[in-house]
Formats: sequence, structure tokens, C-alpha cells
Amino acid sequence: MEFRIFTEPQQGAGYERLSTLAVHTETLGFDGFFVSDHYHVMGENDPRKGPTDAMITLAGIARDTKKLRIGTLVCSSTFRQPGRLSVIAAEVDQMCSGRLELGVGAGWFDREHEALGIDFPPLKQRFDKMEDQLSILELFRTTPSDSTFDYEGKTVTLKDCSPLPKATQKSGIPIIVGGGGPKRTPNLAARFAKEFNLPFSSVTDFESQSVRVRQACDALERDPESMIFSSAQVLCIGKTEDELVKRSQRIGRELPELRENGVAGTLAEARDRIRSFQRVGATRMYFQVLDEDDLDQVTLLAELLEEFREAEKNA
Repeated sequence: MEFRIFTEPQQGAGYERLSTLAVHTETLGFDGFFVSDHYHVMGENDPRKGPTDAMITLAGIARDTKKLRIGTLVCSSTFRQPGRLSVIAAEVDQMCSGRLELGVGAGWFDREHEALGIDFPPLKQRFDKMEDQLSILELFRTTPSDSTFDYEGKTVTLKDCSPLPKATQKSGIPIIVGGGGPKRTPNLAARFAKEFNLPFSSVTDFESQSVRVRQACDALERDPESMIFSSAQVLCIGKTEDELVKRSQRIGRELPELRENGVAGTLAEARDRIRSFQRVGATRMYFQVLDEDDLDQVTLLAELLEEFREAEKNA
């Protein structure tokens, strides 16, 4: 089981906080550090610094860390033209010497589009944009450096496009596709992704959606075992009940709700929750840290990381 830290910069983290947390995450031996891709705070306005741009943030963290896998959960296909994201992603992958992973989604938060004047088409068109984005990322990966390609998509046309720059990773930047859509999401994951992620779901829903993705792989004659299945869950853990209450209050959530819907509670409770996802096929967990200054909580989580690694060694 791999453990990764997942943050929500749009809530006002600011780059310095994110960088500090990323370096701490790397020091503790976690597998990855990921950021969401949003431009507007959710809920009440936060008095701290405003949102960061996900790809610019990752470019900085690429230079601040040495071994940590870094990436997005997930880039909205409405934010960046497909060819432009392919160029940006390849450059960030060069900056981190081949450690980037890229989550790609259709976009859903209408308020941030309205605030910044970004087009927010109907859902079908947003999925069309996402499909074009994934197709062009694939063409950047597979087209030889000394060649060009044309692409006629549902929402964009590329003519005589050079597939440069190239990512450092020879096999290309790993793509993550996620979400609970019953048809198109599993199909896009099976076609393009190395990893399928379902965030903030119950174990039952995770298992059901994983079955759909496996069926989509079978339909395309892809081995379902070639897909990584992962879950993202909000984190709120502590050694005492008082510590848990304080942590839940700092992130504006009720502790009983967190215990029901996240990885929350004592280490024993967190261990059981993680294992419940592991039993239905998850091999990677993303822990959503909503208080970026709470390095102690991530240090505590690292105790579970070591426990899981030790158990796997002895299995």
C-alpha cells in the first residue's frame, strides 16, 4: 500500500506552506505529494493567501524535492488548452527529473469559472474536452521527436504539431483518471490511464466503480491488473480524543462525520479504514490534508506508513 499526501491549495495555503509540507512529506518517506487544481475557495473565504496555480506550484515543488512523486488530482480540462498542458507537463517532468504524474478531469466547479471568466460548457462538452486532452497527451508521448502530428478532436484541432518538449520519463507521464461516472469515466480510464482514483467515497462505492473500470478494461482487451486503483480520503487522526476534536475544529468539520467518511480517529481506526479499501483492491491511498501547517499529523500518519510497509515485507 502506497501513502500519498493530497492538498487543496485553493483554500488559501500559499506556496511556502505547500513547499514546507512537501519537503516534510518527502523526509518522512511518503510516496507522493499531490495538489488539487482549483482557482476559487470552497465554502467561506479563508483569510490566508489565495489559490495557487497547480502546475506552477508543482514546478516549484519539483525543484524543492528530490525523490517524491508529485502531481495533480486533478487538472480541469477547461483551464488549459490541450497542447499547452502537454507542453507544461513535460517541462515540469523535466524539472523534477521524471517524477510527475498527471490527473486529468472534466471540471465541475462552476463558481471558479464564473469568477475568472473561464468557459464552462455543459457536462458532455466538458467530457469531450477531457477526451481531447487525454488524446493529445498520448500523441505527445507516442509521436517521435522528429515528427509532427495532426489531430481533429471534438473540441479542438491541432495541425502540424510538434510533440515537444518530451517528458523525462521514457514511458511518458503517468495519467490518472477518476470519478464516479458509470460509463464514460471508466472508458476513459481504461483507454488512457495508468491509475484510476475515486475520491471521498465509501468502500462499497469504491468497489462498485472499480468493477466498472475493470469491465471497461476487458472490453478494450486491456489487462485490468495493469491499472492501479486508488482512493482519496480526508485525514484527521490523533492520539487522544482531545487532539482529534481540535484537529477537526481547525478544518471546520465535525469529528463524527469525519470518522464516517474519511480516515479519521485513532491510529487503530485509521488502520482499519485503510485496510478496508485495501481489501477491495486499493493499492494506493491519498490523504487529504486540509491544515497544511499541521506537520505533526503527517508525522503521526508516517507511523502507519511504516507499519504497512513492514507488514508487506513480512507477508
